Amino acid sequence: MDLGNIPPARPVLIAGPTASGKSALAVRIVREGGGVIVNADALQVYANWRVLTARPSEAEEAALPHALYGHVARDQDYSVGHWLRDLAPLLDGPRPVIVGGTGLYFTALTEGLAEIPATPPQVRAEGDAMELAALIAGLDAASAERIDLANRARVQRAWEVLRATGRGIADWQADTAPPLLPLEDAEALVLRPDPDWLGHRIDLRFDQMLAGGALEEARMELPHWQPTRPSSRAIGAPELIAHLRGEMTLTEATAAAKLASRQYAKRQRTWFRNRMKAWQPVALP
Repeated sequence: MDLGNIPPARPVLIAGPTASGKSALAVRIVREGGGVIVNADALQVYANWRVLTARPSEAEEAALPHALYGHVARDQDYSVGHWLRDLAPLLDGPRPVIVGGTGLYFTALTEGLAEIPATPPQVRAEGDAMELAALIAGLDAASAERIDLANRARVQRAWEVLRATGRGIADWQADTAPPLLPLEDAEALVLRPDPDWLGHRIDLRFDQMLAGGALEEARMELPHWQPTRPSSRAIGAPELIAHLRGEMTLTEATAAAKLASRQYAKRQRTWFRNRMKAWQPVALP
């Protein structure tokens, strides 16, 4: 890709599925044209996961300016609204190169975000205890049509909003504030890798994560583990925790984690294909 066509002061957005190489592209852009690399991955914000979420290493963070990586505690709620508030002052500094795989972050940034009241703890606990099918059954029709019903986090969020406010999340989203960064004011790139190529990359990267200390990272998390926390949704975390508890072998945990990563990448590609049609596609092998 020719990066010379990107004006040096223009914000850059880089979306792509897990393991597609988007962070390497962000590094290249900042190294050649300046700016700060800003995280747009909902799991790389957590301090307790570095290896397992493929967060930049300490050396990588020291080599170039980085922001919004590992700044949230494991037990802290962190929503797209929190991310937008943390991001807003960065838009007035050096050129941001915003990179990640969380499509909702990019959509909220470029299209705006509805100001939905916070979910009361008792409603969150009620949702945590429910099966996915029951949550889906409790949604209003308009919201159910707009979200990925296979994504429990999205379904539960929609259920909680309706339960707490009496209004569906689709209705709230209709009252959306102006975006912080309209799409036309940024260079918006979306990586579109070949699925087979990406699948091989996912498998290889998880093996590298294990070699790089992912199991030890999970072992440190074990005394604090609560599966309902947002931070516990790190891909591979439930599987490695299950292995450490003696519930599956490491081989079984590795296979399950790789499968979960592939399924996650498929959901990401679907989101990007449906919601990022105006973005500039970057073809990969």
